[in-house]
Amino acid sequence: MIAGRGPSPALVNLLVQRLPDTSLTIALASGGREHFGWGIDRHLKADIFDALNQNTRATGQWGKGKAPKFQPWPRPKASKKKESSKGKPARRVSVADIYRKFTTRR
Repeated sequence: MIAGRGPSPALVNLLVQRLPDTSLTIALASGGREHFGWGIDRHLKADIFDALNQNTRATGQWGKGKAPKFQPWPRPKASKKKESSKGKPARRVSVADIYRKFTTRR
């Protein structure tokens, strides 16, 4: 590191890539604060919960009654990708954008 210049962009990139998938930085890059804590393990657990409920509904012995409706596990809302008016995809999220979201208070 050069004195007064801070870490190199390559070092920052490597550090961000090593963050856990449940970190706030990854959540903000994924679409917002509602994704905080939602790593691969939590998504898999929610999928397993929903699959078990569907299996129970499909194989249950309901007699003449109607099969119950199971509610899916609540998940964070997927944000839609914004597109510009010319049909081009929106710009990528920069580190400055993530920092701005991180430092703003709710």
